[in-house]
Amino acid sequence: MSEEETEQPEEEEEDIRYFVRIGTTDLDGTESVESALLEMNGVGRRVARAVADEADVDARETLGKLDDEDVESVKDAVRNFDEEGPSWMLNRQRDRYTGEDRHVVGKDLDVIHEEDVNRKKKISSYQGVRHEQGRKVRGQRTKSTGRTGGEVEVKVSELQEAAEEEEEA
Repeated sequence: MSEEETEQPEEEEEDIRYFVRIGTTDLDGTESVESALLEMNGVGRRVARAVADEADVDARETLGKLDDEDVESVKDAVRNFDEEGPSWMLNRQRDRYTGEDRHVVGKDLDVIHEEDVNRKKKISSYQGVRHEQGRKVRGQRTKSTGRTGGEVEVKVSELQEAAEEEEEA
């Protein structure tokens, strides 16, 4: 064996950021751009692809290996998606208060959803009443599913113990 074959190549140190902050969410820098964006509330696979296209970034490239300019372009694309994305892809079309099409991400989405539920409860709409009762809201079947609280199964051992106590008494 020659000296060249015995020497192992030196591993290059990869300059990777393990956390990339976009909005109020810390994204995993070891994942692809598309997969990392999926961790944000309000961003699905289709929106993540559209954001990557808008930012001119390869969706399969690792997020932590992007340079600062590309990360900033991804942040801007997420922030301005309601202006640049198609209206049918937005998650808040014809907003109740402003009448505009918006795309809400992160904690804002949770707050707006909670406000919507509270408004429905306040006006006592059918959905609001179902929310208050803790029942299913969107017309799902409830005869055999969604049984929470209490025990559904019959415990034979407890019945046998109760029967034995009655016999002894």
